[in-house]
Amino acid sequence: MTVTVVGSIAFDAVSTPTDSRDRIHGGAAFHFAQAASFFTDVRVVGPVGDDYRDEDVALLGTRGTNTDDVERVAGGKTFFWKGHYHEDLNTRDTITTELGVFETFEPKLSPASAEADVLFLANIVPAIQRAVRAQATKARWVALDSMNLWIDIARDDLVAAIGEVDCLILNDEELAQLTGARTTYSAAQAIFGWDQAPSSIIAKQGSYGAQLFTADGGGFTVPVFPLESVVDPTGAGDTFAGGVVGYVAARLAADPSLIVDRDVLAAALVYGTATASHNVEGFGAERLFELTGDALLERVAKLDSLISFTDVTVPLRG
Repeated sequence: MTVTVVGSIAFDAVSTPTDSRDRIHGGAAFHFAQAASFFTDVRVVGPVGDDYRDEDVALLGTRGTNTDDVERVAGGKTFFWKGHYHEDLNTRDTITTELGVFETFEPKLSPASAEADVLFLANIVPAIQRAVRAQATKARWVALDSMNLWIDIARDDLVAAIGEVDCLILNDEELAQLTGARTTYSAAQAIFGWDQAPSSIIAKQGSYGAQLFTADGGGFTVPVFPLESVVDPTGAGDTFAGGVVGYVAARLAADPSLIVDRDVLAAALVYGTATASHNVEGFGAERLFELTGDALLERVAKLDSLISFTDVTVPLRG
Protein backbone atom coordinates (compact mmCIF):
# COMPACT_ATOMS: atom_id res chain seq x y z
CA MET A 1 0.00 0.00 0.00
CA THR A 2 1.47 3.31 -1.11
CA VAL A 3 0.62 6.87 -0.05
CA THR A 4 1.39 9.78 -2.34
CA VAL A 5 1.69 13.21 -0.72
CA VAL A 6 1.76 16.40 -2.77
CA GLY A 7 2.89 19.57 -1.02
CA SER A 8 5.66 21.83 0.17
CA ILE A 9 9.23 20.92 1.04
CA ALA A 10 10.93 23.75 2.88
CA PHE A 11 13.59 25.16 5.11
CA ASP A 12 12.34 26.84 8.29
CA ALA A 13 13.85 29.27 10.77
CA VAL A 14 12.07 29.06 14.11
CA SER A 15 12.44 30.94 17.37
CA THR A 16 10.59 30.30 20.62
CA PRO A 17 10.82 32.03 24.01
CA THR A 18 13.60 29.61 24.98
CA ASP A 19 15.59 28.69 21.87
CA SER A 20 15.89 29.01 18.10
CA ARG A 21 17.05 27.26 14.94
CA ASP A 22 18.16 29.04 11.78
CA ARG A 23 17.73 26.36 9.12
CA ILE A 24 15.76 23.19 9.73
CA HIS A 25 13.81 20.87 7.48
CA GLY A 26 10.14 21.68 7.11
CA GLY A 27 7.21 21.89 4.78
CA ALA A 28 3.90 20.03 4.82
CA ALA A 29 5.06 17.17 2.61
CA PHE A 30 8.25 16.73 4.64
CA HIS A 31 6.50 16.45 8.03
CA PHE A 32 3.73 14.30 6.58
CA ALA A 33 6.19 11.86 5.03
CA GLN A 34 8.22 11.54 8.22
CA ALA A 35 5.06 10.49 10.07
CA ALA A 36 3.33 8.35 7.42
CA SER A 37 6.51 6.37 6.72
CA PHE A 38 6.11 4.60 10.09
CA PHE A 39 3.06 2.87 8.64
CA THR A 40 3.51 2.37 4.91
CA ASP A 41 5.40 3.28 1.73
CA VAL A 42 5.32 6.99 0.92
CA ARG A 43 6.00 8.85 -2.31
CA VAL A 44 6.66 12.60 -2.08
CA VAL A 45 5.81 15.08 -4.83
CA GLY A 46 7.14 18.61 -4.34
CA PRO A 47 9.72 21.13 -5.59
CA VAL A 48 13.10 22.14 -4.17
CA GLY A 49 15.86 24.47 -5.33
CA ASP A 50 19.59 24.15 -5.82
CA ASP A 51 20.07 24.80 -2.10
CA TYR A 52 18.45 21.46 -1.25
CA ARG A 53 21.42 19.13 -1.01
CA ASP A 54 21.68 15.39 -1.52
CA GLU A 55 21.85 14.93 2.26
CA ASP A 56 18.59 16.87 2.61
CA VAL A 57 16.91 14.56 0.12
CA ALA A 58 18.31 11.61 2.07
CA LEU A 59 16.62 12.87 5.25
CA LEU A 60 13.36 13.23 3.37
CA GLY A 61 13.83 9.60 2.38
CA THR A 62 13.91 8.38 6.00
CA ARG A 63 12.31 4.93 6.44
CA GLY A 64 12.32 4.33 2.71
CA THR A 65 10.23 7.28 1.54
CA ASN A 66 10.47 7.52 -2.24
CA THR A 67 11.82 10.87 -3.47
CA ASP A 68 11.86 10.19 -7.22
CA ASP A 69 9.16 12.82 -7.78
CA VAL A 70 10.92 15.55 -5.83
CA GLU A 71 11.50 18.15 -8.53
CA ARG A 72 14.88 19.89 -8.33
CA VAL A 73 14.49 23.25 -10.05
CA ALA A 74 17.79 24.47 -11.50
CA GLY A 75 18.62 27.99 -10.37
CA GLY A 76 15.72 27.98 -7.92
CA LYS A 77 15.51 28.45 -4.17
CA THR A 78 13.65 26.15 -1.79
CA PHE A 79 10.56 27.50 -0.01
CA PHE A 80 11.63 29.27 3.19
CA TRP A 81 9.59 30.27 6.23
CA LYS A 82 10.69 32.14 9.34
CA GLY A 83 8.53 32.57 12.40
CA HIS A 84 8.52 33.34 16.12
CA TYR A 85 6.30 31.64 18.71
CA HIS A 86 4.86 33.53 21.66
CA GLU A 87 5.12 32.39 25.27
CA ASP A 88 2.06 30.13 25.06
CA LEU A 89 3.41 28.42 21.89
CA ASN A 90 -0.14 28.51 20.48
CA THR A 91 0.32 31.81 18.66
CA ARG A 92 3.10 32.82 16.32
CA ASP A 93 4.23 35.65 14.10
CA THR A 94 5.37 35.00 10.55
CA ILE A 95 8.50 37.05 9.94
CA THR A 96 9.44 35.90 6.45
CA THR A 97 7.83 33.80 3.74
CA GLU A 98 9.84 33.21 0.57
CA LEU A 99 7.92 30.89 -1.76
CA GLY A 100 10.86 30.30 -4.08
CA VAL A 101 10.23 27.37 -6.42
CA PHE A 102 6.94 26.64 -4.66
CA GLU A 103 5.39 29.77 -6.21
CA THR A 104 5.28 28.22 -9.68
CA PHE A 105 4.82 24.61 -8.55
CA GLU A 106 2.93 22.43 -11.03
CA PRO A 107 2.97 18.85 -9.70
CA LYS A 108 4.39 16.25 -12.03
CA LEU A 109 3.27 12.80 -10.89
CA SER A 110 5.10 9.79 -12.21
CA PRO A 111 2.91 6.79 -13.08
CA ALA A 112 3.86 5.20 -9.75
CA SER A 113 2.77 8.27 -7.77
CA ALA A 114 -0.42 8.68 -9.79
CA GLU A 115 -1.35 5.04 -9.14
CA ALA A 116 -0.99 5.26 -5.34
CA ASP A 117 -3.70 3.60 -3.28
CA VAL A 118 -3.98 6.56 -0.88
CA LEU A 119 -3.49 10.25 -1.66
CA PHE A 120 -2.89 13.22 0.63
CA LEU A 121 -3.32 16.68 -0.81
CA ALA A 122 -1.35 18.93 1.50
CA ASN A 123 -1.95 22.67 1.73
CA ILE A 124 -1.51 23.98 -1.82
CA VAL A 125 -3.62 25.99 -4.28
CA PRO A 126 -7.06 24.28 -4.46
CA ALA A 127 -7.07 24.24 -8.26
CA ILE A 128 -3.79 22.32 -8.16
CA GLN A 129 -5.26 19.92 -5.59
CA ARG A 130 -8.08 19.21 -8.02
CA ALA A 131 -5.66 18.65 -10.89
CA VAL A 132 -3.67 16.16 -8.80
CA ARG A 133 -6.85 14.41 -7.67
CA ALA A 134 -7.86 13.97 -11.29
CA GLN A 135 -4.55 12.25 -12.03
CA ALA A 136 -4.81 9.82 -9.11
CA THR A 137 -7.52 7.70 -10.65
CA LYS A 138 -6.70 4.56 -8.64
CA ALA A 139 -6.71 6.16 -5.18
CA ARG A 140 -9.04 4.30 -2.84
CA TRP A 141 -9.00 6.96 -0.14
CA VAL A 142 -8.08 10.65 -0.41
CA ALA A 143 -7.60 13.30 2.30
CA LEU A 144 -7.13 17.05 1.90
CA ASP A 145 -5.74 19.88 4.02
CA SER A 146 -5.99 23.60 3.36
CA MET A 147 -5.67 27.00 5.07
CA ASN A 148 -7.39 30.33 5.68
CA LEU A 149 -5.75 32.01 2.67
CA TRP A 150 -7.51 29.74 0.18
CA ILE A 151 -10.82 30.17 2.01
CA ASP A 152 -10.38 33.91 1.50
CA ILE A 153 -9.23 34.05 -2.11
CA ALA A 154 -10.17 30.72 -3.74
CA ARG A 155 -13.23 29.51 -1.85
CA ASP A 156 -15.12 28.13 -4.87
CA ASP A 157 -12.15 26.06 -5.99
CA LEU A 158 -11.61 24.84 -2.43
CA VAL A 159 -15.24 23.80 -2.02
CA ALA A 160 -15.00 21.89 -5.29
CA ALA A 161 -11.77 20.21 -4.17
CA ILE A 162 -13.31 19.22 -0.84
CA GLY A 163 -16.19 17.60 -2.67
CA GLU A 164 -13.78 15.32 -4.52
CA VAL A 165 -12.09 13.74 -1.49
CA ASP A 166 -13.05 11.30 1.27
CA CYS A 167 -11.67 13.20 4.25
CA LEU A 168 -11.24 16.90 4.99
CA ILE A 169 -8.61 17.87 7.58
CA LEU A 170 -8.77 21.49 8.81
CA ASN A 171 -8.31 23.26 12.10
CA ASP A 172 -11.44 24.40 13.92
CA GLU A 173 -10.94 28.08 13.09
CA GLU A 174 -10.70 27.28 9.38
CA LEU A 175 -13.88 25.19 9.55
CA ALA A 176 -15.67 28.12 11.14
CA GLN A 177 -14.33 30.51 8.50
CA LEU A 178 -15.31 28.16 5.68
CA THR A 179 -18.89 27.70 6.85
CA GLY A 180 -19.73 30.65 9.08
CA ALA A 181 -20.85 28.19 11.76
CA ARG A 182 -20.35 28.97 15.45
CA THR A 183 -19.34 25.50 16.62
CA THR A 184 -17.08 22.86 15.13
CA TYR A 185 -19.94 20.35 15.13
CA SER A 186 -22.27 22.67 13.23
CA ALA A 187 -19.47 23.50 10.77
CA ALA A 188 -19.02 19.81 10.01
CA GLN A 189 -22.76 19.31 9.56
CA ALA A 190 -22.90 22.27 7.18
CA ILE A 191 -20.22 20.72 4.99
CA PHE A 192 -21.93 17.34 5.03
CA GLY A 193 -24.99 19.15 3.66
CA TRP A 194 -23.20 20.30 0.50
CA ASP A 195 -24.18 18.75 -2.83
CA GLN A 196 -20.74 17.13 -2.94
CA ALA A 197 -19.06 16.47 0.39
CA PRO A 198 -16.46 14.23 2.02
CA SER A 199 -17.60 11.30 4.14
CA SER A 200 -15.45 12.39 7.10
CA ILE A 201 -14.09 15.59 8.60
CA ILE A 202 -11.24 15.89 11.08
CA ALA A 203 -10.92 19.10 13.07
CA LYS A 204 -7.43 19.85 14.36
CA GLN A 205 -7.67 21.71 17.67
CA GLY A 206 -4.03 22.37 18.51
CA SER A 207 -3.27 21.98 22.20
CA TYR A 208 -6.80 20.64 22.80
CA GLY A 209 -6.57 17.59 20.54
CA ALA A 210 -8.71 16.66 17.55
CA GLN A 211 -12.29 15.77 16.66
CA LEU A 212 -13.70 13.40 14.07
CA PHE A 213 -17.09 13.72 12.40
CA THR A 214 -18.56 11.26 9.89
CA ALA A 215 -21.42 11.85 7.49
CA ASP A 216 -23.45 9.02 9.04
CA GLY A 217 -23.51 10.78 12.42
CA GLY A 218 -20.46 9.21 14.01
CA GLY A 219 -17.83 11.06 15.94
CA PHE A 220 -14.77 10.77 18.16
CA THR A 221 -12.61 13.10 20.22
CA VAL A 222 -8.99 12.55 21.20
CA PRO A 223 -7.17 14.82 23.67
CA VAL A 224 -3.68 16.14 23.13
CA PHE A 225 -0.99 13.86 24.54
CA PRO A 226 0.15 15.20 27.94
CA LEU A 227 3.71 16.49 27.76
CA GLU A 228 5.91 18.21 30.32
CA SER A 229 7.19 20.62 27.70
CA VAL A 230 6.69 21.57 24.06
CA VAL A 231 9.75 22.71 22.12
CA ASP A 232 8.41 23.61 18.66
CA PRO A 233 4.85 23.15 17.34
CA THR A 234 5.88 23.74 13.71
CA GLY A 235 4.63 20.94 11.49
CA ALA A 236 2.54 19.29 14.20
CA GLY A 237 -0.62 19.42 12.08
CA ASP A 238 1.10 17.86 9.07
CA THR A 239 2.70 15.22 11.29
CA PHE A 240 -0.73 14.46 12.75
CA ALA A 241 -2.13 14.12 9.23
CA GLY A 242 0.73 11.80 8.31
CA GLY A 243 -0.05 9.55 11.24
CA VAL A 244 -3.76 9.53 10.42
CA VAL A 245 -3.37 8.84 6.71
CA GLY A 246 -0.50 6.41 7.22
CA TYR A 247 -2.58 4.39 9.68
CA VAL A 248 -5.52 4.26 7.27
CA ALA A 249 -3.19 3.06 4.50
CA ALA A 250 -1.78 0.35 6.76
CA ARG A 251 -5.27 -0.86 7.61
CA LEU A 252 -6.23 -0.94 3.92
CA ALA A 253 -3.07 -2.92 3.16
CA ALA A 254 -4.00 -5.50 5.78
CA ASP A 255 -7.61 -5.73 4.58
CA PRO A 256 -8.24 -4.54 0.99
CA SER A 257 -12.02 -4.86 1.51
CA LEU A 258 -11.95 -2.54 4.53
CA ILE A 259 -14.45 0.31 4.70
CA VAL A 260 -12.82 3.39 6.23
CA ASP A 261 -15.52 4.13 8.79
CA ARG A 262 -15.76 5.86 12.15
CA ASP A 263 -13.93 3.12 14.04
CA VAL A 264 -10.99 3.04 11.64
CA LEU A 265 -10.67 6.82 11.71
CA ALA A 266 -11.02 7.00 15.50
CA ALA A 267 -8.01 4.73 15.85
CA ALA A 268 -6.22 6.79 13.19
CA LEU A 269 -6.73 9.94 15.27
CA VAL A 270 -5.05 8.27 18.23
CA TYR A 271 -2.06 7.23 16.12
CA GLY A 272 -1.84 10.66 14.53
CA THR A 273 -1.94 12.37 17.92
CA ALA A 274 0.75 10.09 19.33
CA THR A 275 3.00 10.77 16.33
CA ALA A 276 2.53 14.54 16.55
CA SER A 277 3.34 14.47 20.27
CA HIS A 278 6.85 13.32 19.45
CA ASN A 279 7.24 15.94 16.72
CA VAL A 280 6.64 18.89 19.09
CA GLU A 281 9.35 17.72 21.49
CA GLY A 282 12.08 18.92 19.14
CA PHE A 283 12.68 21.55 16.50
CA GLY A 284 11.37 20.77 13.04
CA ALA A 285 11.17 17.02 12.50
CA GLU A 286 14.38 16.17 14.35
CA ARG A 287 12.63 13.97 16.91
CA LEU A 288 10.99 11.90 14.17
CA PHE A 289 14.37 11.07 12.64
CA GLU A 290 15.32 9.12 15.79
CA LEU A 291 11.85 7.92 16.79
CA THR A 292 11.22 4.15 16.85
CA GLY A 293 8.01 2.28 16.18
CA ASP A 294 8.06 0.87 19.72
CA ALA A 295 8.24 4.36 21.25
CA LEU A 296 5.31 5.44 19.09
CA LEU A 297 3.25 2.44 20.18
CA GLU A 298 3.95 3.25 23.83
CA ARG A 299 2.25 6.61 23.41
CA VAL A 300 -0.65 5.04 21.54
CA ALA A 301 -1.17 2.74 24.53
CA LYS A 302 -0.95 5.67 26.93
CA LEU A 303 -3.53 7.64 24.98
CA ASP A 304 -5.78 4.60 24.90
CA SER A 305 -5.60 4.39 28.70
CA LEU A 306 -6.48 8.10 28.98
CA ILE A 307 -9.63 7.95 26.87
CA SER A 308 -11.05 4.59 27.98
CA PHE A 309 -13.10 4.03 31.12
CA THR A 310 -15.21 1.38 32.85
CA ASP A 311 -18.87 2.33 32.88
CA VAL A 312 -20.65 1.53 36.13
CA THR A 313 -24.17 2.91 35.94
CA VAL A 314 -25.44 4.71 39.03
CA PRO A 315 -29.02 5.79 39.79
CA LEU A 316 -29.73 9.39 38.83
CA ARG A 317 -32.24 11.82 40.30
CA GLY A 318 -34.92 13.59 38.37
